[in-house]
Amino acid sequence: MSWFESLVLGLVQGLTEFLPVSSSAHLRLTAAFSGWKDPGAAFTAITQIGTEAAVLIYFRKDIGRIISAWFRSLFDKAMRHNHDAQMGWLVIVGSIPIGVLGVTLKDQIEGPFRDLRITATMLVVVGVVIGIADRLAARDETGGRHRAPKQRKTLENLGVKDGLIFGLCQACALIPGVSRSGATISGGLFMGYKREAAARYSFLLAIPAVLASGLFEVKDSVGSGDVDWGPTLFATVIAFASGYAVIAWFMKWISNKSFMPFVWYRIALGIVIIALVTTGALSPHAAESGG
Repeated sequence: MSWFESLVLGLVQGLTEFLPVSSSAHLRLTAAFSGWKDPGAAFTAITQIGTEAAVLIYFRKDIGRIISAWFRSLFDKAMRHNHDAQMGWLVIVGSIPIGVLGVTLKDQIEGPFRDLRITATMLVVVGVVIGIADRLAARDETGGRHRAPKQRKTLENLGVKDGLIFGLCQACALIPGVSRSGATISGGLFMGYKREAAARYSFLLAIPAVLASGLFEVKDSVGSGDVDWGPTLFATVIAFASGYAVIAWFMKWISNKSFMPFVWYRIALGIVIIALVTTGALSPHAAESGG
């Protein structure tokens, strides 16, 4: 992998990780459209450490408060009713599905799931799902001609059942084209949560899974020669810087904006990919992953 490729792919990772458009799909597509080798699942997992570092810094006050309350709840029964302590447990509970499925489906994630036909299908299907969830949320927020606005849930209402459902939605993002934020936020909207609440829990929930995945890939890749470490680390730094900017923008956007621009973008991109693959202009299979 050249330094220019790592720069571009790092920017793509940072710009798309937190938007409901699928960063893994865009990394795969950027390489395919540019005629580069597929960067591979290991590159994706490692560069995501950079974007999760951006989450850690952006939400540092929330994370520090949650970790502190969670640790205290281990020894102080009274703290177990504290919302921040409960959030610590809910992040752990919500991380179980992707942890189990990530290990179980590792070979499929690194192989068959990277087929562009699957990616394109997921872009369209999940785009429609996000669109429906967005419309339901908008209907509740604005009410209607004969219906008052409906109060949506906040993170104070989050329990084990909803945490697991959020976790199952996140696990769907193991398939390129789904989008971690798109799946978890739309899942939250279907369960009746406010946009900001669904997005905040989505970002917090991603921290253990993404960091564990990235560190696991680092451990497996050290000394294997499968990863070109210089460009990969450079891409990780770029992903961190661009990812932080996107988080700040996105958290403001969702407070009063619709997800429909992302929905139409996903559907259009998916249709274009299907057309290109069908006509033979684009191979559905990844080129050999480059170092």
